[in-house]
Amino acid sequence: MNKAVLSRRCFIEASAGVLGLGFALIPEPSAYASTDDPTVGRKLVFEDDFDRIEWSIWNAGPKPTSAEPGFYGASAFARRTGEEGFNPYDIVDDDRTTNGKSLQISAKYIGRTMAVPNYYGNTHSDYQWISGSLQTARRDGIVTKGWRQGYFEARMLFPKHPLSWPAFWMLNGRSILNPSTSIELDVVEHKGWEPTVYGAYLHEWGQPGEHHEGTGVSTTLDMTQGYCRYGILVDETRCVPYFERKPVIDTRTGLPANWPINRSADLDLDADVFWPLLTLALHNDVPQKRNPDELLTQMRVDYFQVYQ
Repeated sequence: MNKAVLSRRCFIEASAGVLGLGFALIPEPSAYASTDDPTVGRKLVFEDDFDRIEWSIWNAGPKPTSAEPGFYGASAFARRTGEEGFNPYDIVDDDRTTNGKSLQISAKYIGRTMAVPNYYGNTHSDYQWISGSLQTARRDGIVTKGWRQGYFEARMLFPKHPLSWPAFWMLNGRSILNPSTSIELDVVEHKGWEPTVYGAYLHEWGQPGEHHEGTGVSTTLDMTQGYCRYGILVDETRCVPYFERKPVIDTRTGLPANWPINRSADLDLDADVFWPLLTLALHNDVPQKRNPDELLTQMRVDYFQVYQ
């Protein structure tokens, strides 16, 4: 597809797509298990290639939820203006990206008592980090961009760091204001000390019917040395994670991961949608040495795309 036909930030509403209603039927993911490119036969309906941060689309800070403060790990996720004098969100030049620009999200060790609202780590030396998370949802339950079905992809470059925990993941909109249950699609979770391994997961949290799937993914590429494409295909009832547009192999079966979303009927009943998060967290279960050259680290995002 000629990307020039679409604006850099586009949202084509076919039928009632913004609400997840009226989409054309997406075939079972198993039909794509041998397909190298899950974008074949689909149209690009949304793209952000991050020549700037469009704040009418993206929200910055803790994970939107009414259940708890929305922080996790060993860092505080900054609001769009930053925290403690540090702003982790930037657009930088990068000739390895599709348009020469990249979203850079940083993590910095502050190393003193902080005053980040509702953050549990303000007075704990191992938790006095500021990092960032962007998402297309807000704590009041508003989802600025969300989709019930489609193929979702981010092209990302991860840091090599003893604490870094970057992720591209998705949550369902209803979980913000009704958090007793939630559906979480972890397209990629990476540990900065494992350059050729990451995790992909499906979590249906809460009762009744809590359900989890997941697998480790070994790559032939060093994810800390170059950009890679991480994606997930979601249809009416299932999801398939992808790496470099090839289906991820579930190590438990030796077959392409093809995971049932057991609460799919609830998604449709509620006209619910999935919304993306691009997060640089830090692990809190790894001993910290805090070497002088490890007090600042960054991840980069070339683009986020949605195909239907």
